[in-house]
Amino acid sequence: MIKGQRAGNSAIAVKIEKDKSYYWCACGQSKKQPLCDGSHKGTEFNPVEYKADETKKMFFCACKQTDSQPFCDGSHNKK
Repeated sequence: MIKGQRAGNSAIAVKIEKDKSYYWCACGQSKKQPLCDGSHKGTEFNPVEYKADETKKMFFCACKQTDSQPFCDGSHNKK
């Protein structure tokens, strides 16, 4: 799996709403991190859809190195 460019060095908390879909930026180029703004167009990347099953705060990956897309798995702490 090819991973995107680093867009940050920690997780980004997002308050998600039940039944709403969120599109995580996989390429790292979005100006609306951690969510997609279409900057991947023309690349091999596509956003990762997450449909919320409840309203709560979730921690999305910003370093783009996670193995748990779209969520942070602590990969930003690994050298």
